Amino acid sequence: MQMPTGKFFREAELPHQKSFNGVLFPAVLSPTTNTNITAFKEAIRAEKPWVESLLQRSGVILFRGFPVSSPSNFNDVVKAFGFPEAQYVGGRAPRTKVVGRIYTANESPMDKRIPFHHEMNYVPDFPSKLFFFCEEEPEEGGETPVVLSNIIYEKMKEKHPELVVKLEEHGVKYTTIAGDEDHPSDIAGRGWKSIYMTDDKQVTEERAAKLGTKLEWMGNDVKIITGPVPAIRFDKERQVKTWFSNLTGPVSGDDKIFDQATCVELGNGEVVPNDAMEDCSRFLEEECVAIPWKKGDVMLVNNLMVLHSRRPLLKPPRRILASLCK
Repeated sequence: MQMPTGKFFREAELPHQKSFNGVLFPAVLSPTTNTNITAFKEAIRAEKPWVESLLQRSGVILFRGFPVSSPSNFNDVVKAFGFPEAQYVGGRAPRTKVVGRIYTANESPMDKRIPFHHEMNYVPDFPSKLFFFCEEEPEEGGETPVVLSNIIYEKMKEKHPELVVKLEEHGVKYTTIAGDEDHPSDIAGRGWKSIYMTDDKQVTEERAAKLGTKLEWMGNDVKIITGPVPAIRFDKERQVKTWFSNLTGPVSGDDKIFDQATCVELGNGEVVPNDAMEDCSRFLEEECVAIPWKKGDVMLVNNLMVLHSRRPLLKPPRRILASLCK
């Protein structure tokens, strides 16, 4: 069932979409008439309540066919929504600022798969919304799959009920080893100086403490211990529980590669069973939607409802930019 459309936007359908309880996932919006970047920004401001309502129902909105051709255009679109910017203090992916509120997406080698995750769910002040922009579309591969987190929760609860009970009770704990220099070849390859945006160890300690993170120094390296943090969240708007943990990293495979310095365990110290991680990884792949990028696409993701990942790039180029919002 589609929502009534507004003056500027119309809901479109693509072959890759799925339907959950009559709601298309993700939602796809196209312009009703030929437009320019100024008109697009004005449309966002005029119909923001309707767009936000659609985002809450679907979890992801893909804006396709709009005249967004540059990082500056993308920055203008993000600003038009009026969401406060989320800082990347504590974030672990290698990224570079491009312009304004716009950064590169994860800069790790494009032939690596990035596992499904909620952005920065290992810190208390994680972003609630994510924007992605396709500046250069891939010739093949490199999609950004998305999946509804409540679907994964239900499947894991059915398959591994005891684990889910433990996750709800104890949460999860993430342990990462970070050097003082960045390693862009790793998915979570930022050094501690970049993670905490300082080269002062005392300031690093203070910023880590604000994030509820413990540090153990090992010479120039540091062990970052986060948590326990919630692994299951309750979505008050939709009255459903969501899978809010990154438990698929250690799963091995030719194209499933995760930062080897990262360890994920239950908040009580128990190791997550391999079969549970494998099942979770399988559910994520089965339930996700991966729409091939087109140049000019803008994707808005509700980070509370939806996990995202990155598939390996098979034929370059690919340039995806990102912006994080509170």
